[in-house]
Amino acid sequence: MLAAAAVAVPASALAASPAIAAPTAPVATKPSRTTPAPVGRLFDKVEAGMAKYAIPGVGLGVWYRGREYARGFGVTSVDNPSPVTADTVFRIGSTSKTFTATVIMQLVERGLVNLDRPVRTYLPDFATADPTVGPRVTVRQLLNHSAGWRGDTFLDTGDGDDALARYVAGLSAAPQLTPLGEVFSYNNAAIGVAGRIIEAVTRKPYETATRQMLIDPLGLAHSRFFRSELGGFSVAASHNIVDGKPVVEPSFDAMPRSLHSFGGLISSAQDQLRYARFQLGHHGFPRLLRDRTRVAMQSNPGPGGTLFVEIDGVGVGWMIRPTAEGPKVIQHGGDWSGQHSGFLMVPKRDFALTVLTNSESGPALTAELFGGDWALAELAGVHNLPAVLRPLPPNQLASYEGTYVASQVGMDGVESSFGLDLKADQGQLLGSADGQPALRLGFYRRDYVQMLGLDGTPEHTRANFVPGPDGKPAFLRLGGRLFRRQTAAGRSAAGRQLTSLAELTRPVR
Repeated sequence: MLAAAAVAVPASALAASPAIAAPTAPVATKPSRTTPAPVGRLFDKVEAGMAKYAIPGVGLGVWYRGREYARGFGVTSVDNPSPVTADTVFRIGSTSKTFTATVIMQLVERGLVNLDRPVRTYLPDFATADPTVGPRVTVRQLLNHSAGWRGDTFLDTGDGDDALARYVAGLSAAPQLTPLGEVFSYNNAAIGVAGRIIEAVTRKPYETATRQMLIDPLGLAHSRFFRSELGGFSVAASHNIVDGKPVVEPSFDAMPRSLHSFGGLISSAQDQLRYARFQLGHHGFPRLLRDRTRVAMQSNPGPGGTLFVEIDGVGVGWMIRPTAEGPKVIQHGGDWSGQHSGFLMVPKRDFALTVLTNSESGPALTAELFGGDWALAELAGVHNLPAVLRPLPPNQLASYEGTYVASQVGMDGVESSFGLDLKADQGQLLGSADGQPALRLGFYRRDYVQMLGLDGTPEHTRANFVPGPDGKPAFLRLGGRLFRRQTAAGRSAAGRQLTSLAELTRPVR
């Protein structure tokens, strides 16, 4: 969810999955005779995905029809193979944002924070590049991703207790992309500001406050922020994919402390399942939130659009996803280099699913299980909104053609940008990066597209165009990020700064 990228792109748009070799390690545990058939089919699908995408290890947690199913698959590391268990820890990336949002809501219940008060109520010196936004942006707008400034700033500000304060101070340079409160744009940095509010109100470092208020009271015994706290734990190593095979990559393990509030939590499938049950309102957990507060987090979304799937918008930290049958899916997930995960709940079906992976190819599996609707249909009886592709004539496609560019600031403070050139092709849009065809976009309703492989095979990712004041496409929203459509004059300047597509596929999302 965080580090080196701004948008996740399906694996088929980057490399050919069939060339990936399957890990040879055995599965850590086996289903019992009492495992329900749908859960067993999920186990089979996970194992097939591991083999197809070269994922050495997976942690899985399912709450289904009143029972927990938590287990591990494969190994923690191809170099030093130990079985993955339900307690093996992985970096969960952006699902950490929901922990930040939950702590904020605890402070709301205590009367210490008001969601609809300006951020400056708690951070008097908070500043933004647009001087009209800083005084007006509210806590709620941070948490529903409608603050409007560039959200992908991953600056490393050191290991001290002041890391988050220094990070937030640096956001004054982030350009404002859209008017405050009007447009959904996935915003890592805004959640960093929310984490800083926790620090200011509690007068404690973010990690300390979150552990004391949420993690420890819930009994999440395998959830920590710092790798120095993992002694005695089973830890999933991060893997890159080299020549189709998983290779341990220790450099992926590093994460700046400044990013903890929006991507830093390390946790296990068992802990994530326990957290899901708390968020579903199950009995037997400490009463850390009133039921009405918990439900409010999953309701009243801000502006909608797409974040890999269509969304009604974001409530307080949670993505709210519609279904064809009506019950809402409450979802998040997370990506960091070599660690990719998914997390969703269907409260009306009392269902929850979490999957943690330890490979750069993990997004291919999480896309199947969390972007597609196989798991939702099989285990919760709901489906995505239909998306029937229809070719558009050239005159309609012409209004969407152009170069779309997004930018981010890396851990070293250097800004980079990524451009996608779109042109009409056989009733769809063909997207190219660095002059090479990368993906196709097929329309299923006005401004909304489904991502396709170059061969036309549908992927489990949807995107949409955001119109400007003149009604013409101003942005492409891809992976929740806004890619600005460039003018003819701006295209050449943007092109000189483009980074590779592969580098921009590891977001904290």
